[in-house]
Amino acid sequence: MKIKEGEKVPNFSLVDQDEKIVTLESLKGKPAVLYFYPKDETPGCTVEACEFRDIYSEFSKMNCEIYGISPDDPNSHNKFISNHSLPFKLLCDPDKKMIKDFDVWGEKNMYGKISHGIIRSTFLIDENGILIKKWSNVRAKGHAEKVQLELAKI
Repeated sequence: MKIKEGEKVPNFSLVDQDEKIVTLESLKGKPAVLYFYPKDETPGCTVEACEFRDIYSEFSKMNCEIYGISPDDPNSHNKFISNHSLPFKLLCDPDKKMIKDFDVWGEKNMYGKISHGIIRSTFLIDENGILIKKWSNVRAKGHAEKVQLELAKI
């Protein structure tokens, strides 16, 4: 399902690294960043997570929560959080339901090799679950700052 800016994002229910359920409803009341990444502890994913970590206080000042989403399990997420001192929740989507609902699963071309996987994407939603901005196929380096600048506009 393609989600357009100005539309409500699909409902979801995933567990975080502590196996607590997080839903769209539980996010309401403040803006949120939902960033989808392929795998814990891979180079690009680590860069992206650490950049969100490094400016997390700026997001907090704007009353915004950050959630990373990948197919990894809670154990993997806990190690990733611990290894890199991540201050935000990581959500587990092992069956890729949310990943597919948010249309971030697709064909990837890396060095001429075609595969299917998560297309690194970020969704900035407002306090009512409405999509403000979507970034698709993002480059990890420098991305967190772009999201923060967009958040400052709302």
